[in-house]
Amino acid sequence: MDKPRPTAMVTGSSGLLGQQVCTALAEAGFEVFALDRVGPPEPPKAHPQVHDIECDLADYANVHLAIDDVRKRVDAHLDTVVHLAAYYDFSGEDSPLYETVTINGTDRLLNALDDFQVDQFIFSSTMLIHKPCEVGQHIREEDPLEAKWPYPESKIETERLIRDGHPDVRSVFLRISGVYTDWGKQPTLVQQIKRIYEKDFQSHFFPGDRTAGQSPVYLDDVVDAIVRTVQRRSEIEPKTAILIGEPDPPSYGTLQDKIGELIHGRQWATMYVPPTVAKVGAAVTDKVSGGEAFIKPFMVAMADDHYALDISRATQLLGWKPQHNLLDHLPGIVQRLLDDPDQWYRKNGLEK
Repeated sequence: MDKPRPTAMVTGSSGLLGQQVCTALAEAGFEVFALDRVGPPEPPKAHPQVHDIECDLADYANVHLAIDDVRKRVDAHLDTVVHLAAYYDFSGEDSPLYETVTINGTDRLLNALDDFQVDQFIFSSTMLIHKPCEVGQHIREEDPLEAKWPYPESKIETERLIRDGHPDVRSVFLRISGVYTDWGKQPTLVQQIKRIYEKDFQSHFFPGDRTAGQSPVYLDDVVDAIVRTVQRRSEIEPKTAILIGEPDPPSYGTLQDKIGELIHGRQWATMYVPPTVAKVGAAVTDKVSGGEAFIKPFMVAMADDHYALDISRATQLLGWKPQHNLLDHLPGIVQRLLDDPDQWYRKNGLEK
C-alpha cells in the first residue's frame, strides 16, 4: 500500500509567489490545498496534486467553508500551512484592509484550524519590520523592530497575534526581502528602471545616501527557502524568525549607474536633493498626477534606509543561501524592456 502523501495548505495561492510555492511543494511530494479568493490571472498548467479552494480571509463564513472542505480531504491533519495571503499597498496610506485581511484574516484562519493537527505554520513576513541598519552592518532577527508605514506595521501586528494569541501554533516567521523576477516585478526596482528608461527628470535626483540599498531576493530563491522550511518542519523551534534575502544589496547609486549604462550606454548622473525639497516635489507631482505618482512624500524620509541581512540563521537552520544576485539578473531584466517595452510594462503592471 502506498504511503499517503504529506499535506500542505497554501494561502494566497494565486499570487506570484503562491503559484510557484504550490507547484514546488507538489513536485516535492505534497498534496497541496491552494486557497485564494480568486484564481491566478494566468493559470498555469494544472498539477494533479494541487487542489484549488475558494477562500476569502475577510469573510468569517467563507474561511470556515474552505477549511471544512480541507478537513474532509485530510482528516484534520496538515503537515504544513504556508500563509502568504495579505493586503499590500505601496501608496503608504493606511487602509482598513490591513486589519481586515492581514491581521484579522490570519486570526480567522488560525481559529478555523483550531481543531486541526498542524505540524507547522509558516507566516510570510517582511524584512521591513526591522529598523534599518547602517551601511556596512547587517540586520539580524533579534534586532529592533521599527515599522515606518502601514504594510510592515501590519506584519509586526500579525507576528504578535500568532505568537501571543495562538501560542500553541508551531509558527515560523520568514522575513522576506523584496522579491524580483526576470521581468523585474519588485516595485522600487521597476520604478527606478522606468524613470531612467523614460529619462524622467526626477531620475537625476535622490534625497538620500547613494551608498544605501535594500536587500532583494530572486523568486526561485524564496520558493527554495519556503520548501526547505517545510522539509525541516520537525527540526525548527516554534516562533522562530528567519531572514530571507541577498545579504549584501547593491546600493542605489550602483543600480542607477548600471541601469543607465544598460539602457543609454552611460552612467546616470544623480545629484543629491535636500529631503525638504524632495518632499515638496513629491507632493506636487502626486497632486498633479491625481495621486497616481509612485514616489510619495512618505518615501523621502526612507531614502537613507539600508537593509543588508545577516542570513546565518537561514544557512544554519535551512541550509539556504541565495543562488542568484540582482546585479547578475539586471542585464536580462533591462534587455526584456528594450526588446519589448509594451510587454515589460504590462508584466509590471505599468501604463506606458
